[in-house]
Amino acid sequence: MGYGYMGGIFGLLILILDIVAIVDVLKSSIDTGKQALWIILILFLPVIGMVLYFFVGKKT
Repeated sequence: MGYGYMGGIFGLLILILDIVAIVDVLKSSIDTGKQALWIILILFLPVIGMVLYFFVGKKT
């Protein structure tokens, strides 16, 4: 019964973190093609794409 509320908060948290990741991608100095690929990855795989970007993408 209470799972819907927690799922909503978790979903909202993921949405906020994805937006932060996308803004970070757009502000980064990586080339436009790589920016587009990271944004697509984050949009289609929200959790995995965000985690990969912060652990792998920011270092490139």
